Amino acid sequence: MAEQASIDPSAVPSGSGCQACGAGDGPGWWFHLRRCARCGVVGCCDSSPSQHASAHARTTGHPVMRSFEPGEDWFWDVTTSSYVDGPELAPPSARPRSQPAPGPAGRVPPDWRQQLH
Repeated sequence: MAEQASIDPSAVPSGSGCQACGAGDGPGWWFHLRRCARCGVVGCCDSSPSQHASAHARTTGHPVMRSFEPGEDWFWDVTTSSYVDGPELAPPSARPRSQPAPGPAGRVPPDWRQQLH
């Protein structure tokens, strides 16, 4: 399948939070996290203010994301807007459970619900 070529099971996550938000791109907080299934970059979901995961997919040509939320193991193809099957990826499979969602702790504004897409 085409999406399998977009997945590298050995790629490790870039960190425990959105890499771009952490680097100062945007307001610096996220609702939920997604992980690029090709290179491991962790970005914020499309409900988040900055939508870094989808932006990463568009700019790199890495279309498949996997949820990086505890208890979730689904894959999403950004180009087809559909769920796809994928293999087990290199650990960790999710952000730390101690890290809140939205997150990171201390950077989420009181009106965060009004800022979601």
